Amino acid sequence: MNVVEHFVPLGYAVYGFDHLGHGRSGGTCMHVKQFTDYTEPLQTYSDMVRGWHPGVPLCLLGHSLGGLIVSYYLLDRQDDLAGAVLSGPSVAVPEGVSPFTILIGKVLSALVPRARLVGVVDPTGICCDPQVVEAYVDDPLVHIGRLTARLGVESLKAQQRVAAEAAQIVLPVLIVQGGEDRLVDPAGAQMLYDTIRSRDKTLKVYDGFHHELHNEPGRAQVLGDVEAWIEAHI
Repeated sequence: MNVVEHFVPLGYAVYGFDHLGHGRSGGTCMHVKQFTDYTEPLQTYSDMVRGWHPGVPLCLLGHSLGGLIVSYYLLDRQDDLAGAVLSGPSVAVPEGVSPFTILIGKVLSALVPRARLVGVVDPTGICCDPQVVEAYVDDPLVHIGRLTARLGVESLKAQQRVAAEAAQIVLPVLIVQGGEDRLVDPAGAQMLYDTIRSRDKTLKVYDGFHHELHNEPGRAQVLGDVEAWIEAHI
């Protein structure tokens, strides 16, 4: 809500939707058949927003998994965007995952795709503010359990593709990253910044900030930086 509360009074139209298997959207919780189950609805929704506001510049903002989704999306369609903001993007291929573990994940993804296999989010890594953490844990629309094997494998494949092809991204990009982020590897933000070929790219790392930059006690600085960047690009 902080993003909406900051930008709407400035005259921006802000839109968002729950991805498949998230929030109020349908589908199996935290599960997709393929990663394009995220990017194809994003394309449809973006076209809808353009129809509601013809001729108005459109900037995409993706946070965490959303940062991976937007990065993946940009590999195939970026020409009709004014820019993109990636917040704590989950683009780094996890370190320390053995080839055997990856192989088991792929086998389960093929044979039992809905098997709950991968990761559990540590809510304390969400934010420095304990009230934000408590609200996150108590939110019935938030899933903090394990991902399915298929989503884990599809996310890994998406991360690998982004790492390999990010040089195709040439539109203006702002990347914001918490320096103390324990939920995604901050090195992913640096990798993305170094790899994309945009002449106009900016990376801001906020020392001491956790994962949800827009909810941190110092969020005014982050939102102000995003505002200034967007103002300069539309």
